[in-house]
Order: sequence, then structure tokens, then C-alpha cells
Amino acid sequence: MEVVLLEDVKALGKKGELVKVNDGYARNFILPKKLGVEATPKNLNDLKLKKANEAKIAAEQLAAAKKLAEEIEEKSVTVTIKAGEGGRTFGSVSTKEIAKAALDQLGLDIDKKKMALPEPIKSLGTVEVLVKLHKDVTAKLRVKVVEA
Repeated sequence: MEVVLLEDVKALGKKGELVKVNDGYARNFILPKKLGVEATPKNLNDLKLKKANEAKIAAEQLAAAKKLAEEIEEKSVTVTIKAGEGGRTFGSVSTKEIAKAALDQLGLDIDKKKMALPEPIKSLGTVEVLVKLHKDVTAKLRVKVVEA
């Protein structure tokens, strides 16, 4: 029996693949667990339409991420931190504070988990923080750290 997989099945195939399996395996395992559907012309046509719709949605998400990246790159965020004599800071600036400042100052809701900060910022000045918006789109957000 030929089956179109709806999810990845270990040692059988990936989602969307057309695979040939034994009738018993299909009836007793794949179909009841909704891991796949029988490869009828109607099911194959439905899957083609679903793939086309997913591709359209993915293209829209990529375009939205590129637009947001352009918006992020032309703006900057200012974060304040307490500092002592000689510009020595007390504590550090993390992605949580940067995300909050971006929401307050720019109105952009950026997830703190998408910011790539190798180590917390412990000095005054301007730092570029990478923001991963999409698997293909990364933006640079300028963060100005000033004394409070």
C-alpha cells in the first residue's frame, strides 16, 4: 500500500513523502496514529494544495521579516546602567533589558531569545546586537549604553 506521510516517521521517511509499506503496517500503525494517509488521487491533490499554501505563507513570513529587519537596522535603542568613577559599570545589560527598551522606545516587540548576545554588555558605549528574525534574515540593532 502506498501512503503519504503527514509526519516524520523514523526509518520510513519524512513528512510529505510518498512511501510504499506493507498493508498491515499501514492499517495497524500509520493510519490509526494519523502519521499518514492512503495515497488516493484526492489525498495527493489535497497535499499539493496544502504544500502550495504553506509555501505562500513561508514567503509572506520571509517578506515580513525582511521589512522588520530594515526597520530595526535604521533605529537604535538607549539603555541606562549605573556606573561609578572611570566609567566602571555596576552589573550588566542583558537581552531582557534590550527587548524591554525596544518595546518602550521603538514599539517593536522583539523576543529576547532571538537576540544573539555572546556575553552581557558591561561597558558604556554603542554595541551592535544581532537579532535573528527568520532562518534567512538577521538584523543588527544598535544599543547605546549610557550612564544613569
